[in-house]
Amino acid sequence: MSNTTTSLQQGLFSAADSLRSKMDANQYKNYLLGTVFYKYLSDHMLYYVLELLTDQSDGTLEQAQEVYEENANEQDLIDELKMSLGYVIEPEYTYNSILKAVNDHSFQVKQLGDAFNKLASSDQDFEGLFDDYDLYSKSLGSTAQKRTDTIANVIQAIGKIELVKTPGDSLGDAYEYLISQFASESGKKAGEFYTPQQVSQLLTRLTLVGKDYTDGMAVYDPAMGSGSLLLNFKKYVPNHDRITYYGQEINTSTYNLAKMNMILHNIDQANRHLRNGDTLDEDWPAEEVNNFDAVVMNPPYSLKWSANKGFLDDPRFSPYGVLPPKSKADYAFLLHGLYHLNHSGVMSIVLPHGVLFRGAAEGKIRQKLLENGSIDAVIGLPANLFYSTSIPTVIIVLKKDKQDRDVLFIDASKDFEKVKTQNKLREEDINRILDTYAKRTDVEKYAHKASYDEIKENDFNLNIPRYVDTFEEEPPVDVQKLASDMKKIKNEETQVTDEIMQTMNELVGTDEETQKVLEQLKNII
Repeated sequence: MSNTTTSLQQGLFSAADSLRSKMDANQYKNYLLGTVFYKYLSDHMLYYVLELLTDQSDGTLEQAQEVYEENANEQDLIDELKMSLGYVIEPEYTYNSILKAVNDHSFQVKQLGDAFNKLASSDQDFEGLFDDYDLYSKSLGSTAQKRTDTIANVIQAIGKIELVKTPGDSLGDAYEYLISQFASESGKKAGEFYTPQQVSQLLTRLTLVGKDYTDGMAVYDPAMGSGSLLLNFKKYVPNHDRITYYGQEINTSTYNLAKMNMILHNIDQANRHLRNGDTLDEDWPAEEVNNFDAVVMNPPYSLKWSANKGFLDDPRFSPYGVLPPKSKADYAFLLHGLYHLNHSGVMSIVLPHGVLFRGAAEGKIRQKLLENGSIDAVIGLPANLFYSTSIPTVIIVLKKDKQDRDVLFIDASKDFEKVKTQNKLREEDINRILDTYAKRTDVEKYAHKASYDEIKENDFNLNIPRYVDTFEEEPPVDVQKLASDMKKIKNEETQVTDEIMQTMNELVGTDEETQKVLEQLKNII
């Protein structure tokens, strides 16, 4: 990671100091991320205006603000900004103007509120993005002035950081870093918006093994959270500007976070198709029925869902004859994703281990998937990888174009490093999984390629220990060494007892009662 990215991360995270003492991370992330996002849009526009009107590419924001104010009434400029950037921020609402008001103590939160409202109403892309930025929350302070001071401190702290003139994806990576830090501090509340980067990387790279998407690809995450899982494809696919991203998220705040994340990673509006909605209750995207090269997902585990009988006629679920139970939607998410996968694509999904062996409707669905040859690999992960749960999880890799029905089992549950209270996959752990998956050969106590007949003999139970024996025999006991150690311990015990008795014999009670207690202790020893 570059020094630029590291310093940017540190600067952004330290900007949260004025908020940490007032609210938990799940709240203050909305203020910090919203501020960063608005400053980026504002600064990006000002630098663009400066270069457009003066041919200066190395000017300051103050110079850009001055040039913009002089030309803000020019309709040609406004039209150019709308066409090229997709938005316009009026001179009095640029971050630079708001920061100036903070520095000369004339700032009022209404100025920032008006700025957000104008941007949100200017284009559908920004609609609702600042709804969680509550400028009048009592958490910011007990009085109007204290709330104003808190917001002003955040604006000042972020105002010191250069967000636009950063190399490559350093801003997007820093934004990802902020999200990960908030997730770490939020604990269980973080599960809905963040998958640890190492797990995201593994899920993404599993779908790319043996594939060449130089000419472009379409990727889909039906439970996208903050969008970090989708954005990993940008790191590993050549010609990443040819990737089309589809994502759906039920939580509106998290959906907004994903939109900001995509914009800060410079994903063109034409290449991102994000939707705020319920993946299971209403199938989406309707136009892209099974057109995705990769589907990746870390859905909420064992979530309750309606399991309405009408879903038996839904093409996502109808081929299996039964519906996943109301109490556990794990297979509902899996079948939704598989339905949208194209014939040559790959899907990877994280789920709890129960999906491997639970019976009833889930058992019937699992058997059907195995009969179809849809399940390609089952990969057991370590426990305590996620902020939202400490349970061990499993990655299931699925395909539609397999030539056989065998399944590769990998037990990677013991490969990790402990970082504070969380377990973390290391680069070598990820590479070992990917290398084993690509080779599809047995590795003692780590991996086994099971035939369909073998799985059928196990009643279609996919519990990993049935296929990968990780049992380690206890080393044989050296009886002679044990006897020698016992004799040595006995001699040491005798020596210590003698020393205690010698000390006890030198003690004399000050009265008859004390002396009696001493004699009793000697007898015990």
